[in-house]
Amino acid sequence: MMTDRILPSTPSQTVGPYLHIGLPWPDGPFVVPEGTPGAAWIRGAVFDGEGAVIPDALIETWQADPHGRFDHPDDPRPGPPGWRGFGRSETTSGEFAVHTVIPGSLPGPGGREQAPHINVSVFARGLLHRLVTRIYFPEQAIANAADPALGSIAPHRRGTLIAQPAVDGYRFDIRLRGEHETVFFDV
Repeated sequence: MMTDRILPSTPSQTVGPYLHIGLPWPDGPFVVPEGTPGAAWIRGAVFDGEGAVIPDALIETWQADPHGRFDHPDDPRPGPPGWRGFGRSETTSGEFAVHTVIPGSLPGPGGREQAPHINVSVFARGLLHRLVTRIYFPEQAIANAADPALGSIAPHRRGTLIAQPAVDGYRFDIRLRGEHETVFFDV
């Protein structure tokens, strides 16, 4: 006679490590074309808990245009023709790079304006789900101080979401764990 047994669930497959093979596309890092006025590169690396660079992560960015409008059906405001607002870059060279423009401020919850920011999704080996963070800009100090999401983070951790000026744009490193771990949002 057989007895019914309940077997434990198995974990979901983690993302990666083959993201760099099938997911990037040639113009993925270009939210805007080269030569766009005011465009800059945002470059960075993804680090594991030991401080080692992760060479097979994938970064996706989603952002508003310079006037704070998204190319999305939930945003009824007309945006510029051809605005994609989406970028994708892998880290096989040790870094990711996204060529974009600084987004504008946009409406937030309860009528509070959100500071210009770029939404970032991180995919890497060992993760069951993407991690979500934001990139804010140091020139927007007044808007950053009033931003509801940034204001909800402990003051000593806010700096993990502020890009640093670089020669051709900005530097934004992502630390998955450890000292100076990047703040991630539960979405």
